[in-house]
Amino acid sequence: MSTPADGGFEDPPADVLAEAAAAFGLLATPARLHIMWALSQGESDVTGLADRVGGTLPSMSQHLTKLKLAGLVRSRREGRRQVYLVDDPGMVTVVRLMVGQLAERAGHAPARRADHRELRV
Repeated sequence: MSTPADGGFEDPPADVLAEAAAAFGLLATPARLHIMWALSQGESDVTGLADRVGGTLPSMSQHLTKLKLAGLVRSRREGRRQVYLVDDPGMVTVVRLMVGQLAERAGHAPARRADHRELRV
């Protein structure tokens, strides 16, 4: 039974906590967190992400594969290139909230890109 002392919420089941921990674990590297931040502002191909995030194309592809397997991003073919986009809008909210809070605490707000578009999933 939930009480006001615990916020009125029951504890989540162990499998939900394990899944959340796995998702947070995937975002525990600066590169993957940066990828999610970048994709939260619009879709991109691997070259664009490598340029923005920094890193080699092979390492970027490995990060994207892990995020894809976890269901956080997906891709679609556009001509000869793969375009990546966020597949979990709830995770975008988490990433934006966490990065925004930490940036605010550090005294600067995350910059919005000039070509910012609302996330379409």
